[in-house]
Amino acid sequence: MRVAVIGGSGIYDPDILTCRRGERVDTPFGEVEFERGRHGGIDVIFLQRHGAGHALPPHKINYRANIWALWQAGVEAVVSTSAVGSLNPAMPPGSMVLADQFIDMTRSRASTFFDGGEFGLAHTDFTEPYCPSLRSLLLTAAGQNGLSCHDGGTYLCVDGPRYETPAEIRAFRTLGADLVGMTNAPEVVLARELGLCYATVCLVTNWATGLGQGRLGHGDVVTVMKQNLEHLRLLLGGVLRRIHEKGRCDCGPPMAQVGRHSRLPD
Repeated sequence: MRVAVIGGSGIYDPDILTCRRGERVDTPFGEVEFERGRHGGIDVIFLQRHGAGHALPPHKINYRANIWALWQAGVEAVVSTSAVGSLNPAMPPGSMVLADQFIDMTRSRASTFFDGGEFGLAHTDFTEPYCPSLRSLLLTAAGQNGLSCHDGGTYLCVDGPRYETPAEIRAFRTLGADLVGMTNAPEVVLARELGLCYATVCLVTNWATGLGQGRLGHGDVVTVMKQNLEHLRLLLGGVLRRIHEKGRCDCGPPMAQVGRHSRLPD
C-alpha cells in the first residue's frame, strides 16, 4: 500500500524521508503541492496541511483538493498529525492520542465529495471513522518504540482560527469530547469517502481554554510540537513499512463511480 503522511501545525518536515522531490498536481478542486520520498525502501508522500510556511489557516485549507490529490497519486493509507488541546485530565500536554471518534462542529467547510453534483450522492457509514487496522499498527509501533500513546479519544473539530472560549469548552466536555482541534474534519470524512485507510496521531500541546493557566498562543503550540517531534519521528519510522505491507481492510468507497475518475500515473 502506498502511504502518505499529512503534517499539521509544527510538523513541516518530519525528516524521515530521503530522495525527496516536490510535485504540484491539479485536482477537480484545485492545485496541490506535496513531496514524494523514500523511507526504508518504500515510497511515501508527505503533504503539509497548512501549505508552505503555514500560510493557510484551518478554515481556508482546501481539504477536498488535498485528499483527492493523495488518492489520485495512488495513496491507499494516510497517517495525519494534529495539534490539539486536551479536555481530558488523563491526556495532559505532551500526550499522543489515537483518536477513534470525532464530533464535527465546523460550519463553513466543504465537507463531502458527494453533494449531488458531478460525483453524485452517497451516505457513508462512520461507525468507525478511523481505520481500526491502521490504528492498531500505530499502537503497536508506539509500544515497540517505548512511546506512550492513548488508544482512543474523541476529537471535536471547530472552525478556528480563534481558540475556544471557556464556556464552549465546558459545553464540549458535556458532549464527551476529549480533544479539541481545528483540522480533522472534514479531512477524516473525505478520506473515508474515497476509501482511504486513515488515522490521526493527536499531539496534545495544551490544556483547552479555561482548564489550564494563562492565555493560549500559537507559538506555545509550535514549541510543544517541536519538543514532541522526535517521538513522532520514532512512531512514523516504526510504522510506515508495516502500513505499506498490510492488506486491504474495509475502508472502501461507498460508491463505485469513484473508480471512474482516473488517478495520475506514478
